[in-house]
Amino acid sequence: MSSSHRGPLLHQMYKAYLLDQCADRFEAAVAERYLAGTLERIAEMGDRMDRRAAVLALSLLGDFRSNNVMGRSLRDDDRGVRMLAENGIRTIWCRQGDKVQRKLLQEIVELNGTRRFDSAIRKATRLIAQTPWMAEAWNQRALALFSLRRYRESIDDCEQAMELNAYHFGAATGMAQCYMHLGERPRALECFRRALALNPNLEGVRAHVHYLQRTLENQD
Repeated sequence: MSSSHRGPLLHQMYKAYLLDQCADRFEAAVAERYLAGTLERIAEMGDRMDRRAAVLALSLLGDFRSNNVMGRSLRDDDRGVRMLAENGIRTIWCRQGDKVQRKLLQEIVELNGTRRFDSAIRKATRLIAQTPWMAEAWNQRALALFSLRRYRESIDDCEQAMELNAYHFGAATGMAQCYMHLGERPRALECFRRALALNPNLEGVRAHVHYLQRTLENQD
């Protein structure tokens, strides 16, 4: 099939998905016809509906190699693309490493979700030793450290996560929250702005930026 027909075909698949809401069927149909590189090109160059379809497909089929495209989609002109990118990019952040490493990362995510922070830190430290290039391992340990009020250590891990993944708005927000707890509001504002620059859809972060700007201006 020629590349000129790929966009419309993807559009048809996406329309079918919108009708039946079956992600598995959409994923299987796209996987049969498209490579990740083609989806990435459509995500950046297609029309509005094709960009939505491509970003959703990358969320289901892509891995961390699609991070840059998904990160740029956070600033797309279309709100639908931006929403799909925000949901999808979080999933591809967990798709680094081999099957064993991904499984360990998922265990850490679950430990944080169930507030077993000490165990999350131990497992994240083990994973970081094996895969120091895995940004989400650093971010998950940062989350656990933050929850235990170990803010300076959490900041260090957030910075490392952002060094490895420049689109990690979650790590930027985490740093901002740490600085807020430490009473360092100018630094918190800087980090909130950084998160908002990466992902303009973070309305809670936008509210923090406005609040801190007013507070700091009134102090001058």
